Amino acid sequence: MKSKNRLYWALFGISVITIVSGLGQLVMPGFVLGLIGGESTNTTDHFFAIVGMFMFLFGGALLHALMSAVNHPVVVFWSGLQKFGAAMAVGLGVLNHVFSPLALLVAGFDLLSGVLIIAYWIKTK
Repeated sequence: MKSKNRLYWALFGISVITIVSGLGQLVMPGFVLGLIGGESTNTTDHFFAIVGMFMFLFGGALLHALMSAVNHPVVVFWSGLQKFGAAMAVGLGVLNHVFSPLALLVAGFDLLSGVLIIAYWIKTK
């Protein structure tokens, strides 16, 4: 049986936030782009929605792995890598003036999420 400690519940929350934000990005990409200072065109909305789809899928995979009776270290590991990649991509977007500095909050959340996910992976693999 899995230990449902604070780290587990933090990851549970992260996975739910990732699912909800990914779904929002998938369904309303222009709105979400506007929130972080990005330009909304048919092209940017389309590709931002694709990113949202992958956020939704990785968040769902992490939640599924957490809720399973057994550990799924591969899913947890790749979910952590996704968060690190997202943090880098958003950070680069801010550096390249694609997003406003407000988007650094998103990058920070993703970076912290990646660290927590990898910490959980190390403890459970």
